[in-house]
Amino acid sequence: MKLLAAAVVFSIALPAAALAADFPADRIVAMATGDWNKDGAADLAVIATPGDDSGDDNGLYVYLAKPEENRLTLVRSLPNSVWGNLTMYGQEPEVAALANGSFTLTTKNDSVGRDRWRQSLTIAYRNFDFIVAGYTYSSYDTLNPDGGSECDLNVLTGKGKSNGRPVAGQAQFVLLKDWQDGIARSICGLDE
Repeated sequence: MKLLAAAVVFSIALPAAALAADFPADRIVAMATGDWNKDGAADLAVIATPGDDSGDDNGLYVYLAKPEENRLTLVRSLPNSVWGNLTMYGQEPEVAALANGSFTLTTKNDSVGRDRWRQSLTIAYRNFDFIVAGYTYSSYDTLNPDGGSECDLNVLTGKGKSNGRPVAGQAQFVLLKDWQDGIARSICGLDE
């Protein structure tokens, strides 16, 4: 029912002529609304499946409201960029609005194998584009209670905590379209 309501909102909010990333509502995995560019109008972030059996990852599509035109406009299209699996419980990607106008994009493996993990990117709108402002990661090993790791990093300052200890790296202004997880993982010491 929740997905049906989201599909109705999505189809009402995006007239056919305004769709730059045209996909049916049944491909929507998750969506969130918020005021990303702080103009007082509701914007939209959508995770959608690729819609075929290509083996590609899900895509992230971000829309900004054009109140003067009474529509949403696609401003960032990142197909094949969001890991996740809808057929396996515990691997569904998530998107959630934050009170400050940013949103989080979360991928996870809470169900398969002994290595379980969850990763969230905090995405903010700055200088007319979307950037990765924060990175949070946690993992645990179902067979080894000491086999996990954690990191919470402010990408903009390069400072954070990894496994309970302070870490510092280069402050970075990374556009969402250019993001690679290795940027934060190296500062956090997760790839060692």
